[in-house]
Amino acid sequence: MFLNMYDSGLICRQTGVFKDAMFVDLGFGKFPATTLQTAEYLRRINPELLVLGVEIDKTLVLEAEKYSDDLTQFRYGGFNLPLKHLKNIPIENVRIIRAFNVLRQYNEDEVYDAFMTLGHYLLPGGLIIEGTSDPYGRVWAANILRKNKSDHLIKEALVFSTNFKGGFEPRHFQPILPKNYIHHMVPGEEIYTFIEDWKKEYKKNLSTGKTTAKQLFIDTARNLKEQGYAVETRKKWLARGFLIWMRDEVLSM
Repeated sequence: MFLNMYDSGLICRQTGVFKDAMFVDLGFGKFPATTLQTAEYLRRINPELLVLGVEIDKTLVLEAEKYSDDLTQFRYGGFNLPLKHLKNIPIENVRIIRAFNVLRQYNEDEVYDAFMTLGHYLLPGGLIIEGTSDPYGRVWAANILRKNKSDHLIKEALVFSTNFKGGFEPRHFQPILPKNYIHHMVPGEEIYTFIEDWKKEYKKNLSTGKTTAKQLFIDTARNLKEQGYAVETRKKWLARGFLIWMRDEVLSM
């Protein structure tokens, strides 16, 4: 749902090289549920969307291949995506890469290189959504990276998502921050200040008797906006449990 809301045009785009451009699910794990579910959902808006599941465990790839069809494939690979080439010329293109619970297994100093490697495969305008979720998918936090027309990778946003089923508190996001943020939860770091300010606003709103998780989420996000944070505060996002903190940071390719 998030990707469709965030950039449905990218999912639907059929012009030029985007006609056959893929959605890649990197690191689908023991069972390709995310790959298959995402394919089913996104094909409601682009029936011809090609989806590729990539996993570094060959045994898991072999199991997943049972679910292959004309539009869905599974291949062995890692950050160097196993795309097809003809005489070193790409014949497969990528519009979106999803990588969840993948980079948390790596050292922080490897994250940048992973971003650069993945960004190499994206078409201009394409997105990487990379992050971490809790074991049940109730809360997640993710980087949104976009490749611009100059072949630079832009850190466009940091997104926090909750389905409210476990309630809501800003502290719930600390353990599942992306790898490039998790070790910076210390005084003086920007992410630390952001989360601490969010916690303060949560306590203030909680003391007023606004006890529903959704209302607390909405009100605290708007409070952060008032403090000067570049937070998306439209209700279409907040009511669905998405807090989008715009970043606009250029990463060199």
